[in-house]
Amino acid sequence: MKKLKCINALQLKVFAMAVMLLDHAWVTLAPDQLWLTAVGRLAFPIFAFQIAEGFRLTHDRKKYLKRLFLFGLISEIPFNYMDSNGPLAPLHQNVMFTFCLAVLALMALERAKTKSTAVYVVTLLLLIPAAFLIGGFTFVDYAGYGIWMVMMFYVFRDMPFGWLGELAVMIYINWFAIGGLVYNVPFAGGTVEIPEQGLAILALIPIWLYNGEQGPHSRAIQIACYAFYPAHITVLVLLSHLLYGG
Repeated sequence: MKKLKCINALQLKVFAMAVMLLDHAWVTLAPDQLWLTAVGRLAFPIFAFQIAEGFRLTHDRKKYLKRLFLFGLISEIPFNYMDSNGPLAPLHQNVMFTFCLAVLALMALERAKTKSTAVYVVTLLLLIPAAFLIGGFTFVDYAGYGIWMVMMFYVFRDMPFGWLGELAVMIYINWFAIGGLVYNVPFAGGTVEIPEQGLAILALIPIWLYNGEQGPHSRAIQIACYAFYPAHITVLVLLSHLLYGG
């Protein structure tokens, strides 16, 4: 099994950025190309995993949270133009704010873990509905389900057979809870209904191939990965306005 783990953190992140770019290209430039957003379903779970992994490995969690919040602020206006074609979209916040809420939840779990197993379990049970409600009330991307995904990767990270828990939660969230557009796929002389968001479950494949290694790393690479989010949205929005008008 260890031989199969061949993807480092940077490779995983670049892959997630690439499929996110395809998804956002569908939103801005090619809404008739549904395959772009279908492939793009893989992006969020990978980023959710990396937020949980980054939280686990960082030396300064408060600084980690501040960095996410800063890039959330930087990204908000470009995101609003992509989402609503205007500078304000109070009913939908960008994914960086989803991750900020998720990190706050992980901080609470981490503190509870230092107390006792019982406190940790009770805290987790309280955070599940709280995260769902807060994610919904704040209108962050993926709402409470996005926070749940980050929490899931944190909770199951070092558990025996934790991959089964990840699979179960991913199926529930993406196949049943979110669902979305349904594709009728020919199979065995009939058709099988596959919800578009259900394709996100496939993101577990590259996640499970992660080898725990950081890969090439520097301050410049770190900032570039964060900056990619607002930068690529801004470029796509500008291209959309140039090609199709405002």
